[in-house]
Amino acid sequence: MLVEKIFDDYKEAMKARDSLKSSVLSFLRADMLNLATAKKKDRLDDAEIITVIRKQIKQRQDSIEQFTSGGRLEMADKEKKELDILKNYLPAELSAEEIKQLIEEVVITIGANGVKDMGKVMKELSIKLAGKADGRLVSDLVKQRLNDPS
Repeated sequence: MLVEKIFDDYKEAMKARDSLKSSVLSFLRADMLNLATAKKKDRLDDAEIITVIRKQIKQRQDSIEQFTSGGRLEMADKEKKELDILKNYLPAELSAEEIKQLIEEVVITIGANGVKDMGKVMKELSIKLAGKADGRLVSDLVKQRLNDPS
């Protein structure tokens, strides 16, 4: 399970005195614990952990943009290193072609025929693509497909 891998990597980072990695994993573990507490669970499943990781990745990406535009390149570089550490815990993402194929299957299955059905398509895809694709990319591809039915 992902939670054990994160905890083991955290212990290794502490032993190796890797302050950057141990700090990133410490914040990740804290977010995971907060979510588990909020959901009244002892442990999160992998899909929930991936959601927490994606949230932290989004925060890092936003910080990188802000630091870069503010001329704080040393801080942006630190955030990029943290981002790389977090990305190691995500499953391999599907390619755009694989996503398009899944979109096509879902559109045919539910009989979507326009942008008005985007919510239904996205709901179905979110289940199939949990943690395997960037939500913004999926949304853009679904819009493109529903606007231009072939």
